[in-house]
Amino acid sequence: MTKLLKGFFLSAMLIGTTVWGVLAVYYGDSRTGLAQAYVAAAFGLFGFAVLMGVLWFRWRIQWVLGHLILFIGILVWWLGIAPSNERAWQPDTIQLPYATFDGDTVTVHNIRNFNYRSEFDYQPAYYDKSYDVTKLDGVDLFAFYWMGSAIAHTIISFNFGEQDFLAVSIETRKELNEEYSTIKGFFRQYELIYIVADERDVIRLRSNYRKNPPEAGYLYRLKGSRENGQRLFLDYLKKINELHEKPQFYNTLLDNCTTAIWVRSWVNTEHLPFSWKILLSGYLPEYLYESKLLEQQLPLSELRRQAYINTLAQAADQAPDFSKRIRPANTPNH
Repeated sequence: MTKLLKGFFLSAMLIGTTVWGVLAVYYGDSRTGLAQAYVAAAFGLFGFAVLMGVLWFRWRIQWVLGHLILFIGILVWWLGIAPSNERAWQPDTIQLPYATFDGDTVTVHNIRNFNYRSEFDYQPAYYDKSYDVTKLDGVDLFAFYWMGSAIAHTIISFNFGEQDFLAVSIETRKELNEEYSTIKGFFRQYELIYIVADERDVIRLRSNYRKNPPEAGYLYRLKGSRENGQRLFLDYLKKINELHEKPQFYNTLLDNCTTAIWVRSWVNTEHLPFSWKILLSGYLPEYLYESKLLEQQLPLSELRRQAYINTLAQAADQAPDFSKRIRPANTPNH
């Protein structure tokens, strides 16, 4: 039995390191070249040969050590890949936001406010705006679904009352002609960006103009003290300024649109404990409801029904009061 367990763990280690090494080399530093593909294929074949040798021919441990040495070399090379703010970015991620401070007044620069004709046909526009942090009235959560109930893109929006809403969407900063891939997101392929935007941009894009596939949007008002909301907002700005000065990589699992929200919430002592529903982001509203951070007067199913915004957003479309129109005053969660 001991020999069988050792064989199982050795085989699992060889398979895991081989698959990871092949993908890390293949994706490389932002782009996949022919040389990377050849090296990835060679490492994969060598890993497969070592595995077969261990299973069938009882090769010596030297072969396994050789494989591990090659894997460590790939790992060291991969850890040396550095993020950059100097790439040929897609037009919607060219400008990085940042904030400046004057007492309780914060000025947010490069707030995105594109005018969309379709998902990929838009007129770029940005503006700067000052906010009184003490006037922060609440925090909202948007969840957009396009591939079932388990996965959603989540966006936090800060409610400044008469000063309007400010949305922050945590995304991959893609280069020209670069598509998003969940697998690539594990391998230092995308820089991280906090898109600070007018809701008429980042919310309307998903509710009104994403068609392939369409996205279903839901809006929930989070419960909590004004002080907690203010600390959360300031922590977001701190991170936004850090990314403006020093880029970081996005990670599909550890630093994505939802796990990053949870990490930002650590600034408050009452933050949520970790749950698998944070990793499966589509269940985040359910977790918030169970934690009493959403309105409790209605069952979750009814709250979710009332939270659906696509119909309201499509009716409001380019209206200046878009944010108010997607928040009907007669619903308990707003």
